[in-house]
Amino acid sequence: MTPTLPLSALFLIAGNGTYPFLIAKEARAAGVKKISIAAFEGETNPELANHVDEIVWMRVGQIGRLLQAARKSGAAHGIMAGQIAPKNLFNLRPDLKALFLLATLKERNAETLFSTIAAELSKNGVTLLPATTFLEKNLASPGLIAGPKPSSRALEEIAFGWRIAKEVSRLDIGQTVIVKRGTVLAVEGFEGTDETIKRGGALGQGKSCMVKVSKPHHDMRFDVPVIGKKTLEVASQAGIRLIAMEAGRTLLLEKEALKSLAAEHSMTLWGIDEK
Repeated sequence: MTPTLPLSALFLIAGNGTYPFLIAKEARAAGVKKISIAAFEGETNPELANHVDEIVWMRVGQIGRLLQAARKSGAAHGIMAGQIAPKNLFNLRPDLKALFLLATLKERNAETLFSTIAAELSKNGVTLLPATTFLEKNLASPGLIAGPKPSSRALEEIAFGWRIAKEVSRLDIGQTVIVKRGTVLAVEGFEGTDETIKRGGALGQGKSCMVKVSKPHHDMRFDVPVIGKKTLEVASQAGIRLIAMEAGRTLLLEKEALKSLAAEHSMTLWGIDEK
């Protein structure tokens, strides 16, 4: 949640998409006076520079440069916002610091890598906040969020997809599944959500259901489930008309725009609350 004390400075580690822009906007509205950005070549939108006080560019994998930028920012708190394209994680050109940290990891996945980076940031005086900080109002609510109310059959489909997605996420494979009539059509892997949607939608030939969840004991500082306009556009093109997500733990970027887009495509957005 948003810190109770006003922040004078914020260090933002910015990936791609609109997510970093929204964080910067809401942080300003909350009274943050200085926003410093760690930006990644080929990922971060250069226009973000117009919304912050300083920006440092680096390649994906330059952890030493990232930590140096964090120290120079003068910020005591940071946020990770936006994804890095999976293909770029295979094109890493790690610096010496990254090589050293990678060598200490028994498992190399998003959680272990980001946890290690968070620990290094902490050593350099920057504490990572939850990735939902300043955007709590954009978290998915339980029940109908937008679009037509789902039928009882659709709710059964959602419940089935929820069980599968939760198990898949527990195994640290992915957080999204596409299902239809009690059959799993696609499970998210390294390729990411959009490619999973395309694959599952093609197999389902319309009327399939997408379910997105968080991992058990999910570290909300990074890799938070996100639904954005691009997600809805890809889903619409793939013939998916029902998207269910974990309430309270999924960010809806540009929430009002998503509602309008869902209505335009007769697409149901549904928040699952299994507490």
